[in-house]
Amino acid sequence: MASNASPRPDIAARLSQMIQLPTVSAELDVRGNAPFEAFVKLLEELYPLVHERLERERITDFGLLFRWQGSAHATAPAVLMAHYDVVPVDESDPWSYPPFEGRIAEGFVYGRGALDDKGPMVVLLDAVENLLEAGFTPARDVYLSFGGNEETFGEAGERIADTLHEHGITPWIVLDEGGAVTDAPLPFVHGAAAMVGVGEKGIATVSLSARSEGGHSSVPPPLTAVGRVSRAVTRLTPSTFQAKTPRAIPRMLSIFAPRSSGIGRVLYRVLAAIPWLNARVFAALGGEAAAMVRTTIAPTRLSGGTANNVLPSQATATVNLRLALGETVAGTARRLRRKIGDKQITVEVVEGNDASPESPSDGPQFALITQAVKHSHPEAVTVPYVTMAATDSRYFHRYCAHTYRFAPLMMNAQQRAAIHGIDERVAISELERGERFHRTLIEGLPA
Repeated sequence: MASNASPRPDIAARLSQMIQLPTVSAELDVRGNAPFEAFVKLLEELYPLVHERLERERITDFGLLFRWQGSAHATAPAVLMAHYDVVPVDESDPWSYPPFEGRIAEGFVYGRGALDDKGPMVVLLDAVENLLEAGFTPARDVYLSFGGNEETFGEAGERIADTLHEHGITPWIVLDEGGAVTDAPLPFVHGAAAMVGVGEKGIATVSLSARSEGGHSSVPPPLTAVGRVSRAVTRLTPSTFQAKTPRAIPRMLSIFAPRSSGIGRVLYRVLAAIPWLNARVFAALGGEAAAMVRTTIAPTRLSGGTANNVLPSQATATVNLRLALGETVAGTARRLRRKIGDKQITVEVVEGNDASPESPSDGPQFALITQAVKHSHPEAVTVPYVTMAATDSRYFHRYCAHTYRFAPLMMNAQQRAAIHGIDERVAISELERGERFHRTLIEGLPA
């Protein structure tokens, strides 16, 4: 059986080579396309069977789509995703090792992209290469979808999703980054949990602007443009949007309840049984708990005025919102206008996408993920949750009702904090377990 095959040696070295190429999509104007083209060439060298036996299509300058033909004539394939671009690094940050060196030390691979998202990419490609070497053919088609501008909300992921749709292909399952295996999922909960995102919050960047008469600051009006915009921002409190509990959260709590101690055992049972109470409690807790049950508002930029003693003729604030499941960009903008209640404030949506619908956690697709976790992380319980950040899979949910977000790697709180931060790193042992996850999942695809 292919599942009994040993992982390919030197997976850490392959990830190290990937990290050494600075595929920073936000710095294209500085670095150019060369690191990205070098990365595509590196994949050809590291995964010869993938490139020999799978069909590869370049979609835009940054999208890679591989098709692995299955043995059955199923029209609904599996789409397994990752992205190979990374976020920038502040050169003044105190990394233990240079962020693009790919240092292998102390049982880890260090470097930008180790967790987001070259680590998840290498375990997927290693699994496919391993299965190909073992002579395995999946029961249905498998597509590998890799984007090179996910971090800058580029179009590669979107064009890949649209391309499959244009060819009449509706995936049976889509699996991207977004969740992970964690050792501390909630207070009072014991043991590890594989947190599988069954929904993804939307995102909206909104500009709030106002104009007023300029002039000398010695004779100010009751409200300047800066004051009007500031007042609008202060009216956008956390309670602007009603807290609502997605279906995934009660199920998550019901799974965690018997694994909890003390008050947690009773608390999680009660919250699982009463969704409206769950929404209120999570909203009151703030932080990640509140973010799971309602749209969040984060003012991120404020500008206005030209000099210290000149009345501003205009002012602008930028607000970033993460939309709760079921919310739309248009509906969010309408809610902001009502809450601000000032017709002299212009509310303009700069960019955004609606929140995803919620994929089921009681069907064969979720069961397949659960089975793969049992092979890679047998100590972990698999639970559904809501992904806070944006992923390329958001372009697939309009075409596939079974879109999930999960990277099969253990990440403790310190490691999760290092994503987009300092000393990003992944354990070599987790790379081996992640490869086992994808191998099991691909083998388990039904015809």
